[in-house]
Amino acid sequence: MKLEDYNGFCASLPHATHVVQWGGGHVWKVGGKVFAIGGGRDGEMLAVTFKCSDLAFEILKEQPGLRPAPYLASRGMKWIQRHSAETMDDDALRDYIAESYRRVFAGLPKKVQTQLG
Repeated sequence: MKLEDYNGFCASLPHATHVVQWGGGHVWKVGGKVFAIGGGRDGEMLAVTFKCSDLAFEILKEQPGLRPAPYLASRGMKWIQRHSAETMDDDALRDYIAESYRRVFAGLPKKVQTQLG
C-alpha cells in the first residue's frame, strides 16, 4: 500500500482526522484517539499499524510480514504492524484499518460519539 492509498482510505472514514507526528508518521484519529499509523522511508513499503482484537493479535503476531507494533504492543496494547504484504494484502489491511476505526470509535465516551454522529 502506498502512502496516498493509505491516507485516502483513512480519510474516507467518517470524522477521521489526520496529523503528521512522531517523526513523520501519518496518524489517523477519530474523536482524538488514534486508530491507524502509517510510516516508512521513501522507496520502502509503507508500514501500517492498527488496533485489533485479542484473538486477531494472537493470530497475526505470528504471521510473516506482521509483528506486534513497536512501542504500543510492548505496553500491553493489542496493536499490529504490517511491514510487508507477505501474508496480508492491501484489501485485508483496509479491513483491519476499518475494524480498528470501529473499535476506537466504540471506545469513545458516549457524549463524543453523539457529537460526531
